[in-house]
Amino acid sequence: MISTPRLTPKKKELLESMQIIDGMDILLHYPFRYEVIENKPFEQWQVDDKVVFEGVLASSMKLVRYAKNRSITRFTVLTEHDLYEISIFNRPWLKKISIGTKLTIYGKYEGRQKVVATTINEQPLQEQLGIHPIYHLREGLSQKYFEELVKESWKLNKDEIIEFIPENYRKRYRLYTKKEALYHLHFPSKMNEVQQAVRTMKYEEFLRFQIVMQARRCQNKQYELGSCKKFEQEKVWKLANQLPFKLTNDQRKAIEHILQDLASDSVMYRLVQGDVGCGKTMVAMFGMYGCVLAGYQAALMAPTEILAKQHAENLKKFFQSTSVRVGILYSSLNAKEKQEVYQQLSEHQIDILVGTHALFQQQVHFAKLGMIVTDEQQRFGVQQRQALAQKGDKVDVLMMSATPIPRTLATSLYGDMDVSTIIEVPKGKKEIQTYLIKENSIRSIQKRLEELMDEGNQIYMVCASVEKNEDFSARNVQDLYQNLSKAWQGKYRVGFIHGKLKSEQKDEIIDCFLKKEFDCLVTTTVIEVGVDVKDANVMVIYDAHRFGLSQLHQLRGRVGRSAKQGYCYLLTSSKDEESLKRLQLLVDHSDGFEISQCDLKLRGPGDLLGYRQSGIPTFVLADFISDQKILNQSRDDASEILNRLECYPLIQQYLIENAKNYINYFD
Repeated sequence: MISTPRLTPKKKELLESMQIIDGMDILLHYPFRYEVIENKPFEQWQVDDKVVFEGVLASSMKLVRYAKNRSITRFTVLTEHDLYEISIFNRPWLKKISIGTKLTIYGKYEGRQKVVATTINEQPLQEQLGIHPIYHLREGLSQKYFEELVKESWKLNKDEIIEFIPENYRKRYRLYTKKEALYHLHFPSKMNEVQQAVRTMKYEEFLRFQIVMQARRCQNKQYELGSCKKFEQEKVWKLANQLPFKLTNDQRKAIEHILQDLASDSVMYRLVQGDVGCGKTMVAMFGMYGCVLAGYQAALMAPTEILAKQHAENLKKFFQSTSVRVGILYSSLNAKEKQEVYQQLSEHQIDILVGTHALFQQQVHFAKLGMIVTDEQQRFGVQQRQALAQKGDKVDVLMMSATPIPRTLATSLYGDMDVSTIIEVPKGKKEIQTYLIKENSIRSIQKRLEELMDEGNQIYMVCASVEKNEDFSARNVQDLYQNLSKAWQGKYRVGFIHGKLKSEQKDEIIDCFLKKEFDCLVTTTVIEVGVDVKDANVMVIYDAHRFGLSQLHQLRGRVGRSAKQGYCYLLTSSKDEESLKRLQLLVDHSDGFEISQCDLKLRGPGDLLGYRQSGIPTFVLADFISDQKILNQSRDDASEILNRLECYPLIQQYLIENAKNYINYFD
């Protein structure tokens, strides 16, 4: 039974805002750094060293005020070594301390027996030496208060700590027990104890992750006879000969993987990942054709109506020499149109249905659903994908993602599915020229933008906000649209689009842009996934520092979709060095694999992989980039454990409690 120290209502509210609910949560709130206080001998002090020492106040405190609420206090202390001159800022109350009082002083050594102090107290130095944990806390919670909470929580709950790592693996890697690890994280006597405790908890975090991911994989890969699809692969490959271009080697390999999965007697659960514009959708089309040839239906799920319509048009063109029937379903269709689609689908008059979230509706009944494809898989929750898969029996699942992860990392991150990676880009595709403009204005590039429009190029101008907001200081669509319309009146045509518009309005605006009725489209990230506009070759992004790297790369990928040169301008007024360094990565790199790895390190896997809402274990200490060795080892160990799950009752119980749909383990 987990116990919690007594808390005032205010403190309870502050802790809950940090997701700390009970005493165990307190113990699982780890220090983010440690302060090591050691008594360095005076003779070893160097200029600029941080020092801590004891001394007796040898002179009265002299207080000098030099501005409102600003002061400096000077005094001397006598140590066993010498007399030292001390200065400390904004501590006027220190002047009350009497001469002869013994003080402990923290500060920086300036040389020539002078110290600028940061902290002064009357507690004996000996009681302050050692390693002190420092915690991330909300305002209203002091370090001292939280340390007391940790001590109390430890007393109350130390015997309730459940060991997750099996003993044989713990001994194999010389890890602490979880109880030992938590103790040394909060109450260390040596830094190597902290390092060992961190190593233990990183391994546990990764092991939990891998066990859940591989449990999902085992559930998805149901080795049951009867799910294999029979078709002639030669017929599928004949379509490749009709293409006006040659498939890349990576595309061909991915198609082979998919066709083998379809023909096998296990359910396919595969991710096709690759950079923007690498031809993932083309690969999926070949897979859907194999599914249709086997007598089944396929569904292609897109995150927006605009993209769904583009996919439907491309599929119709791709299959024009075949008898494949393509339908489309989205929310803004009228009732009669929807009813017609429902009927055709249930009577198998549609072979491939393209749609948005409308595909999840109860009225949608497939005659014989055999395969689902999700585009931009991280935009759909796991439950949504499963809901669609349940509309058929043993449905094969193919997901596509333009947030690519390097191969070695993908094997561990996507532990619940097979991964096909497309690295090659089609021949003739030009690298988009990217520029960082260190002001949030097009003033310095306006002439160049006008030249590009005169040459027949169209421009996207992306803003982080739809309208003016006092709490969010960023360029907004409405103001920018009005300013540009006025500045370019009679010369260039400006339109705007954002997520608050109705679907019909958005479709109409995109259609106008496609027909070149606008030269410039002011927009939010609603166009991040959208139709290919062959003359849209210029991307201008305001407040670029507000976007994630992968999102910026995805936006950049909306231009240069034809043989023409693409350009991307990143505008920012930020002076933050880290933000500018991050944006410079986009200027220097066009490889989405490198960019997404940097983004993964900055943001974590939840947003990138679409698992934020799916119950996948999260990480506090473990890091996907710097701890890949532990990650890969935990993957192998998780596989061993799941193959002998009956030997590990605690892990079996964990799966029952946290992943109740993994019923194949408990039949």
